[in-house]
Order: sequence, then C-alpha cells, then structure tokens
Amino acid sequence: MGALRAVALVTRRRELRYAASLGAFGRCGVVAMMGASGLWSMAGAQTQAAVDPVALVRSAVQQRLEEQKRHRPVRYVLRKTDGDHETTKAIIETKDGDVARLIAINGQSLTAQQENAEMGRLDMLARSPEMQERRRRSERKDEARINAVVGMLPDAELYKLEGTVACGSGQCCRLSYTPNPTFQPPDLEAEALRGFAGEVWIEETQRRLVRLDAHVVRDVNIGFGILGRLDKGGTIELQQEFEGDVQEWQPTVLKMNLNGKALMVKTVTIRITEEASDFEPVPPGIGYREAIAMLKKPSTSTER
Repeated sequence: MGALRAVALVTRRRELRYAASLGAFGRCGVVAMMGASGLWSMAGAQTQAAVDPVALVRSAVQQRLEEQKRHRPVRYVLRKTDGDHETTKAIIETKDGDVARLIAINGQSLTAQQENAEMGRLDMLARSPEMQERRRRSERKDEARINAVVGMLPDAELYKLEGTVACGSGQCCRLSYTPNPTFQPPDLEAEALRGFAGEVWIEETQRRLVRLDAHVVRDVNIGFGILGRLDKGGTIELQQEFEGDVQEWQPTVLKMNLNGKALMVKTVTIRITEEASDFEPVPPGIGYREAIAMLKKPSTSTER
C-alpha cells in the first residue's frame, strides 16, 4: 500500500510496543495517544502549572527507547479484527524474529484441515531459515523507521497540558496536541505527522504512555502526493499496560480507522483492531525453531 505504508509502519503490532510508549503516535498509522475524563482537583491544577508538556513527551519517548534496549522476549496472544474477519494467533518473540501460529478464525477453533495446513506451514518455516531471516531483517528495518519517527514526536507536535486524570492505580497527565506548523519532515514517513491531532495520556511517576488518540485533521499527501494520500477524518487509538507476568509495559490495544489512496489511484480502507493479551516470558536467546516447537504443542490450540 505504498503511501499508507508510512502511516502503517508505526501502528503495526511490534509497536503496539512502541508506538506504545508514545512510539506509535505512532506498525500502520503514525500517531495515537490516551486517557479518561473528569474534573481536575487543585493538585491537578498545580501539576499543570509545574509540568513542561514537551519535556514530559521527550521523557516518555526516551523511556520507550531505553526500555526497548532492555526488552526481553515474550509470548502472547493477538486477536486481530480486519473488517468482518477475525483471527487469533499465538506469537513468540525470538532472536531470529517473531513466529506466529494461527489458533482461531472468527472465534472458532481451526478445523482439522486448517490445523493440518497450519502445522505444514510451520514445518516448512522450520526448514527455511532464509525465509525467517528475511522476516527478521524486515522487522529490524521497520523498527528502525519507527524509532526515527518516534524520536521526532517532541518537535513534530505542539503539546498542551490539560490536567491530570485517574488512570489505572495512579494518575496520568492528559495532554492535547496539534501539528507544529514549523516542523519540517525529513522524509516521507515523517510527513504523516503533520496531519494528526489528538490527546495523549502519560503516567505521572513512570512517564509511560498509557493511551494515545489521534485524529487525521487534514488530508496528508505522502511524497508530495506521488505515493498517496491519507484522508481527513481517520482515527487511531493506542493503549498499553504494565504486564506483571513479564514485568514490562506492553501494547495491548490498537485501533485504526483510516481511508486514503495508494499511488493516488487505488482507494485504501483500513478498519483494524488488534488486542494483545496473555503475556508470558520465554527463555532469553530462544531461536525461532525452538519457538515453533513450543507453538506446535497441543495446548496452544485452545488459547484465546
């Protein structure tokens, strides 16, 4: 999807890790943020006066990048709804890239025929290290692009602290943001940042992104309109939570409702919801063949 790939890079599931740290403001759309509503107390007003919104965003971005360096591989379940079609996959992160097993379609366990096909696919992957290596290189390339976009967030948007709200067991700073008119995108992927506005919630003590809501406030041409366009009116929502079983903040919800054109000819509609759950640690340094063996165990087929 040429043009929308720039927007798609930041909201894909890996940066449901990222993007999750303010990162996904952006693995399909570039920006998304978080929160709740409520009246602000006097303490909230004092916080508003004391906090530098841009410094807060910079801190959240830095936290994400630092946590990414320390990230340990996990196993999780990802349920994805794309239009009227829903799939559920068990995914394991490895040093060789992610490995996934399809375990349900539209809420139903796989038929015997579908299960055999999935086992055959995994067996073929186990015999094809070059295929997994291509995937790993693609993941790393996307990750680098996302990190570059995330690093631009403090400068690409104008932030305003709206107050503090309850979030989880603590408090979040709720910030609104609009495009910074002086921001000059250095590349095509950063171009989409000029068309988003919305709100972001950042947990006060740990400086972690909790939720990001983004709205496409104007048509965004990618590559001067040569590659494509993202239409005004689209939305992105991202949420992340601290997962005690793996002792890390993890992206848990990603919603995208976007319209546009690829190469200014083909109409593209994205209606995707991704929900990640059941996070578990896996052994450090695990390889992709080991992950395949784990995924092929019978118990996997009953996961939701």
